[in-house]
Amino acid sequence: MTISTPTPTPTPTPIAQHGFANSLDFTGKTVLVVGGSSGIGNGIAQAFRQLGAEVHVWGTRARASDYSADEGSDLTGLHYAQVDVSDQAAIHAVRPAFERLDVLVLSQGTILYKRAEFEMEAFDRVLRLNLSSVMACAVKFRPMLRDSHGSLITLSSIAGFRSVRGNPAYAASKSGVVGLTRTLGEAWAAEGIRVNGIAPGLVDTKLTKVTTGSPARLDATLSRVPLGRMGLPHEIAGVAVFLASPLASYMVGETLLVDGGLTLA
Repeated sequence: MTISTPTPTPTPTPIAQHGFANSLDFTGKTVLVVGGSSGIGNGIAQAFRQLGAEVHVWGTRARASDYSADEGSDLTGLHYAQVDVSDQAAIHAVRPAFERLDVLVLSQGTILYKRAEFEMEAFDRVLRLNLSSVMACAVKFRPMLRDSHGSLITLSSIAGFRSVRGNPAYAASKSGVVGLTRTLGEAWAAEGIRVNGIAPGLVDTKLTKVTTGSPARLDATLSRVPLGRMGLPHEIAGVAVFLASPLASYMVGETLLVDGGLTLA
């Protein structure tokens, strides 16, 4: 009986041969940020663009002009497409505007307040977007990432590591993304795809307005953050750039907490 073993992925060129600074040069690379039309995803998209990449973003509105700076959107220099990733058929049917993909960032997500997630229709809606669409997008672009030996980066949340009393669907979905990141990281590493994730804490975006718009609630939250402030989208973007770069070439299946220390206590 012949026992087969996985074919090892090629060893990347040592950083010492081309310099640490060049590791953050994404010139000639193609990046897709799902959910890159605003908030954290938009910050990530713009970071890769500034580092030389051709960056595509998917959002839910018909045109890029339907987004505004007031919502935390800057689509300057980005290639925009409308794709409703809560619809798996839409993900399957879309024909991407690129033939190569080096980095896939999955930052789509939603949260429903006022205890709406305790109703099953709302619970299913949140899981469909926050978790199922992550798997559907990952599967769709797996062949491209395999061809490029690319990087897949998921966006979860500190909710993936702790209770969120009023949001069972959000907490369950983000816990699921953390688990999915581990599993795909192991499953696809032999194909040369590195899967890692980021779990942000409180970042100033439109999804966190329920907290940032209430001084009392915001003060209570910030009192538990050792850095004493909210995060900004570009601070999450820096971690995404690191994970996609050769600097993280030996990291697989990890989800990095980026929360100003909120989960330390």
